[in-house]
Amino acid sequence: MVITEIFKSIQGEGTRAGLPCIFVRLTGCNLRCTWCDTAYAFHGGKKMTVEEVLTRVDELAGCNAGEPGSEVVVPLVELTGGEPLLQDDIYPLAERLLRAGYTVMIETSGERFIGGLPREVIKIVDVKCPDSGEPDTFEMRNLEMLSERDEVKFVLSTRRDYEFAREFTREHGLAARVKQVLFSPVFEDPAGKWAGLEPRMLVEWILADGLPVRLGLQLHKFIWEPATKGV
Repeated sequence: MVITEIFKSIQGEGTRAGLPCIFVRLTGCNLRCTWCDTAYAFHGGKKMTVEEVLTRVDELAGCNAGEPGSEVVVPLVELTGGEPLLQDDIYPLAERLLRAGYTVMIETSGERFIGGLPREVIKIVDVKCPDSGEPDTFEMRNLEMLSERDEVKFVLSTRRDYEFAREFTREHGLAARVKQVLFSPVFEDPAGKWAGLEPRMLVEWILADGLPVRLGLQLHKFIWEPATKGV
């Protein structure tokens, strides 16, 4: 498999925000969202076997693999990208991580079918909004694959995006399908390539409509410089 980076940080988004986490970022993506903040993962990367990835995760997690009584200090692992479901080795990697005792999350664009993943993997599934530049890419079969442990995320850059996410959430009863529906405002690009959405404005919209969703802010962009890699 081709890997852009493996690193330890805090989880920046979702219901586990703030928790220590090991991130495995796979190389390659078939979408080109206008506000993408990980375009550096589109190309390049390093070829690694599943076993090599597991070894590196164990090192970062503080686990001495194979040693009796060895404990995992950081039990949370996120598989991300790019788009991790483009690479077939993601499935055995997820299975091996689960067997090793990790809590495994995957962040995916929603364009790929998630049904081949182990049931125990926590799926964080995006639904692309109109102003992402990649509307109508969501694989609708994914709705039936979601469970009460999963999360659905909308990244919003405009009022139009918000209204789309609001109606999609209501139409498909997302709040009853998953652990949490996340509405995340786009963070302004430090290089000025795209504008951000003011979080307070998004909060006011959510409150006015009484939506059963959670505001999602990218914590790592408040802790480190927004363009910093490997955090």
